[in-house]
Amino acid sequence: MHLEFHQIDAFTDRPFSGNPAVVYRLDAWLADGLMQQIAAEHNQAETAFVVREGAGWHIRWFTPTVEMPLCGHATLASAYALFELYDEPGERLDFSCLSGALSVSRDNGRLILDFPLAQASETVVSIELEQALGQPVLAALQGNELLAVLESEQAVRACQPDMKALAKLPGLGVIVTAPGLKHDFVSRYFAPGIGIDEDPVTGSTHCLLTPYWAARLGKNELSAFQCSARGGELHCRLDGERVKIAGQAVLVTGGTLFL
Repeated sequence: MHLEFHQIDAFTDRPFSGNPAVVYRLDAWLADGLMQQIAAEHNQAETAFVVREGAGWHIRWFTPTVEMPLCGHATLASAYALFELYDEPGERLDFSCLSGALSVSRDNGRLILDFPLAQASETVVSIELEQALGQPVLAALQGNELLAVLESEQAVRACQPDMKALAKLPGLGVIVTAPGLKHDFVSRYFAPGIGIDEDPVTGSTHCLLTPYWAARLGKNELSAFQCSARGGELHCRLDGERVKIAGQAVLVTGGTLFL
């Protein structure tokens, strides 16, 4: 069996920045264990698999170690592949996934993710969290992810967490965020518990970040930057119970997997 794949850098307009994802467009689903092995072989933060279902697509995402319920950058990469490499017509793609209905539209060179808002509630700032991050934490929210608000962009950039300690904290991973110098807010995302020490640019975390900063700054249109080593820019909009996240993508490489 031969399977075609493409590696796409998401949330960027140039190679070697943003967040890389591998995309497979399949005719039918592979066994779960095989898809997990393929993701481990590529060893990227996410490998996405898409299969046509009716007028839309079903999408699944795997880290090198686990299947994820939601992933922004690999959805953007998948939409780029379907639009640009497989010539899908129209201006919108509809996806179904473990987290419900998603869509991606294209508009003026950008791809716009339409994702569900993520819920979180304030929680106590624990000593374990501050020690793991090596930074004072001003506030914390707990949902599927643990969100830690730091004092400044400098603190976010300087954060050098203890990954073993972070892996023991509740949630899929830990988001650190602060007001930005050139953007409304900045963030970084660490998820060693699911095999990702630091994710370069994470669309799904902005489903939690966007409502937090929209409430704090009093506006629904927000510019964001994820200040990992690769870095990536996101344009976010709170729209009721949905979050719109816009970005660009670029094809970097591709090939054939032989099984």
